[in-house]
Amino acid sequence: MTNDKTLRVLEAKAAELRSSILTMVYRANSGHVGGSLGATDLVVALYYHLMRHSPPDPRWLQRDRFVLSKGHCAPVIYAALADCGYFPAADLETFRCSGSHLQGHPDATKTPGVDASTGTLGLGISTAVGMALAAKLRGEMQYYYVLCGDGECQEGQVWEAAMFGNKYKLDKVIAFVDRNYLQTDGNSEDVMPLDPLAAKWETFGWRTFEIDGHDLRQIIATVECAKTLRGKPTMIVAHTIKGRGVSFMENQVMWHGTPPDREQYERAIQELAHGA
Repeated sequence: MTNDKTLRVLEAKAAELRSSILTMVYRANSGHVGGSLGATDLVVALYYHLMRHSPPDPRWLQRDRFVLSKGHCAPVIYAALADCGYFPAADLETFRCSGSHLQGHPDATKTPGVDASTGTLGLGISTAVGMALAAKLRGEMQYYYVLCGDGECQEGQVWEAAMFGNKYKLDKVIAFVDRNYLQTDGNSEDVMPLDPLAAKWETFGWRTFEIDGHDLRQIIATVECAKTLRGKPTMIVAHTIKGRGVSFMENQVMWHGTPPDREQYERAIQELAHGA
C-alpha cells in the first residue's frame, strides 16, 4: 500500500507538472491544456512510482514503455520527461516552435523518452499492442502502458487493437481511458455514445477496472493489481475532470484546445500554487 508521505510527494509533483503544462501552452499560445491537466495524475503515478525507466538511457531495452495514444495531450508527457531528466527543462520553452523537438504531438524520432509517435487517434493503442506482441515473442518482460482518450474510443481502429490484444493474450499491456466525457465537439455521449465503456472493453476480452483518475492511491493500487494478473490485457477506465486543478477550466469543453490569455494564465498558476 502506498504510504501517506509518498502520496504527498506525488501530489506535489502533479501540481508542478500542471504548472509546466500551463506555462508551455501559454507561451506557445497553442496546445491542448484541458486534457493534459486532466491526465496529469495518471502520468505522475506511472513515471514517478510505477514504471521502470532510465532518463540517462532512454533506449534501455528493459524499460517499461509508455504510449500516449491521445497524442494531442503531449504537454503532460513533455512536462514529465523534462522533470525526470530526459532533456533540459529549458526545452519546454520551445514547445510548438519551429525547429523544436517538442511539437504538438509526440515524435519518437526526435524526443528522448518518447516511445511511440502518435497523433492520429487510434494509432497509439494499435502500436502498443504490436510492440507488446513483439516483446512477448522475444520473451521480454517489460510492461506497455497506454493512455487513450474517451473520444478516441469512437475510432474503429481502437476496437481492432482491442481484439488483437485479446487474441494474443497480451497481459503486459496496461491501458487507461481518460474518461472525462468531453471531446473537441462537446460531450462524448452526445457526439457518439460510449457507455457502458468498461463493459465494452470487457466484452472485447480485456480485464477491466473503473477508478477515480485523480486518486493516486487508487491508480497505483489498480496498476499493481493488474500486474499480478495473467492471460488478458488490462483496461482501466479512469474517470477524470478535464482541466483538473484550475477552477474555471474544469469540465469546460472550450479548454480542449484553447490557450489561456495572460490574465487567465496568472490566475491558473496562482490557483495551482495554493491548491485551489
